Amino acid sequence: MVSDEYGKPSHHRYLLTPPLLPDLRTLSFRLVTYNLRYDPKPDKITVKESLATLRDPTLEPSYLSLAGKEQPWSSRRIRIAQDLLSEGVALAGFQEALLRQVRDMAELLGDDWAWIGVGRVDGALKGEFNPIFYKKSVFKSIACDTFWLSPTPFKVSIYPGAGCNRICTAARFLSRASSKQLTVLNTHLDHFSDEQRRYGASLLLIRGRFEAATSGGPVVLTGDFNSPPTGSDSGAYGVITGKVPPVQVDKKFTERYTPGGNKLPDFKFLDTRVETPRFNVSGNFATFTGWSPTVTTDWTRIDFVLGGNNRGWASTACKVGAGMSDDGMMHSDHRPVFVDLSI
Repeated sequence: MVSDEYGKPSHHRYLLTPPLLPDLRTLSFRLVTYNLRYDPKPDKITVKESLATLRDPTLEPSYLSLAGKEQPWSSRRIRIAQDLLSEGVALAGFQEALLRQVRDMAELLGDDWAWIGVGRVDGALKGEFNPIFYKKSVFKSIACDTFWLSPTPFKVSIYPGAGCNRICTAARFLSRASSKQLTVLNTHLDHFSDEQRRYGASLLLIRGRFEAATSGGPVVLTGDFNSPPTGSDSGAYGVITGKVPPVQVDKKFTERYTPGGNKLPDFKFLDTRVETPRFNVSGNFATFTGWSPTVTTDWTRIDFVLGGNNRGWASTACKVGAGMSDDGMMHSDHRPVFVDLSI
């Protein structure tokens, strides 16, 4: 599903567009990957009602009174939108967003924003989305599609033994300030099956390589991998970053997304936290908190912004947001990862 520039959802196929003539101008922008935590208990409070009840900003909060407790989405969405708008984000990859959450974020972010994505349960409106939001004044969407991270990636499906359907939203954008193209892949790997995570990572690697070879531009991968860089669950991260061999995937997918002449055989994704100048990397490290307001051994880094090694991009700053307000409200059980990119 695509929210077009008139705010109406529409479907269209992924259309391959030829590389454009090179442009020497540079676009610098901030993007974020953010697992919003799905809304398990909707309270039917509208965005307007939430905004109408905002407290006087001059009043001192009751410090940490909400710490360690999951708050309703109707409250959390306000803090998330405030964070994103104050950070000057131009592109966002969300995970775990139900349709009502997608619509809430669209309303809160405003008319300069549009979004791309489908629900993973039916390829339309049901289930969680991995939507890509973008500022229309900065980017123009020129192509998009969704594929499932399973042995049948071109239809609604689940990997055997996985906890649920898993998808990737793929979009190609054009910078309005130049003729440069940018491809964004946004995903959420399985929380239960390590086999699914490795399989999904192998599909993402193939698709990323195809995008890099055919567009001639940078490719960015955002998402919740449920796979840290080290440890027993690090296989998916290893596959995506070229440290672990990929697994064999669906033949049709491989054939469709293998560029002619076997271009970029050594393609992999690079971790922007590693590629950013060290002084410009924030002190926060962990991205998953599990609602714990204090650092514990359960905190881990599983949310990433990666860039293809075909380059065309530079990461100038990387920050893991605090994701908690003075009153102790945690905006999600994941923290946002902000990255400043130049393309």
